Amino acid sequence: METKYICIHGHFYQPPRENAWLEAVEVQDSAHPYHDWNRRITVECWSANVYSRILDDAGRIEKIVNNYEKISFNFGPTLLAWMEIHAPDVYQAVLEADKRSLARYSGHGSALAQAYNHMIMPLHWLQDELAPWETLFETLCKQLNLQWS
Repeated sequence: METKYICIHGHFYQPPRENAWLEAVEVQDSAHPYHDWNRRITVECWSANVYSRILDDAGRIEKIVNNYEKISFNFGPTLLAWMEIHAPDVYQAVLEADKRSLARYSGHGSALAQAYNHMIMPLHWLQDELAPWETLFETLCKQLNLQWS
């Protein structure tokens, strides 16, 4: 029998929501009961994937797994910067999942890079592509405690 594989990729992005004058995210009524959409989506998505429940046949929790260890994923750098401050437990769990995935995938982690400004890289001129990559590498290296020059 032929072995078949599937790759699930999660593209996780939230635009910057900070009020430029206040340098803070204001209350967003549509995110009720949460303060804002970053907090709501953190609970409903990012954190839910860190603590994903595997149920038995009776619907009881059999185990809890971190989905980020088993899927391909990328987080937008503005979202990661927000998460590092406002949801540090989820942020650390995402970084830890990438480290754990290194062993599972022969030294290649689950995390993929995303261009800083969310552009579709093949559709841009080369000179437009270089600046976001430099910013991206600097941001990722800071977040993953790596050296880049």
